[in-house]
Amino acid sequence: MMRSPENRDLGPQPIGPLMEQLQLTSKQLVQASPDQLTHKMVARAVKGRWLTPHTRTLVHRAFCSAAGKDYPLSSLFNY
Repeated sequence: MMRSPENRDLGPQPIGPLMEQLQLTSKQLVQASPDQLTHKMVARAVKGRWLTPHTRTLVHRAFCSAAGKDYPLSSLFNY
């Protein structure tokens, strides 16, 4: 089991600039998600708050679905 870091603020993540580049909004990610994803999860991902591995997977799946292309998880998060 992976434990959360002491400092939960990990700084802006690569998902933010990628969303801007592809002109994707959090609303589009939530709508494209095949899972139960919330706007708050997406906002926390972009801001760089530490996410559980499960939540990162949900955001990753939604991002790939909205973008219409598979991206490696490491291209969205640097932790």
